[in-house]
Parts: sequence; C-alpha cells; structure tokens
Amino acid sequence: MFHAPHPQRVIDHPVLRSTASDGNNGYFKIRLSYPVTAHCIVSDGRGWEHVSVHIVDDKGKKGTERTPTWSEMCKIKDIFWDETDCVVQYHPPKSDYINNHKHTLHLWRPTDQPLPRPDWILVGVK
Repeated sequence: MFHAPHPQRVIDHPVLRSTASDGNNGYFKIRLSYPVTAHCIVSDGRGWEHVSVHIVDDKGKKGTERTPTWSEMCKIKDIFWDETDCVVQYHPPKSDYINNHKHTLHLWRPTDQPLPRPDWILVGVK
C-alpha cells in the first residue's frame, strides 16, 4: 500500500507546498541519515503511484545535490510502500527521456494491475 510520511511534508515551499488534504501528493524532505536528506515529489494519480527522489548532502553551507544510491532508493521504497509491494525504476527509450533535474531518480507502481516480474530462478539462487 502507498503511504506518504505526512510529518515530513513541506507545507511552506512557494511552489511545491501541500497539505494533508492533498493526500499522498506533495513535496517531502526525509532525513535518511546525517547529513543526507532525500527530497521527494510524490503523486498518486492517472493509474500510478510515483516518487521522484534527489539527495542533498548538507555537509557544506549550501548543500550538495547528488543522485541517490541504490540503498537510499531502497530506504525510500520502504518509506512509501509496504514490504510486499513491488515498484520499478524505468529505463525508457532515449527518445522518451525527460530530465528536469539531473540528479533525480523515480520509483513507479501501477495502481490497476500487478507488475510482471521474472521468475526468481532467472534472478539468482534463493
């Protein structure tokens, strides 16, 4: 099940602000560890649950933006979805690329059908 961490919702951003009345949709800042904060834009419409993620490392005065690591994306998946949910990160054809922020990765899950997955034996040994 999809669930946003409402205490981490950004309610005072000039453009991306949201309130609990927006449901799971909004902008969230989630401290993953010191000094790492995940900035997430979240939506659940048009048949999809979606979380976009970029990282800000607050070691410096201004903070350094970077692309999330695999383990950081796993943490975000566990914050927004249940352990039993399957989500994906798509690699579309280059002709479909949209890059509004060079350090952002996306997690997706359709709401109207289960994601197909390969048989476990094709992945490795359990």
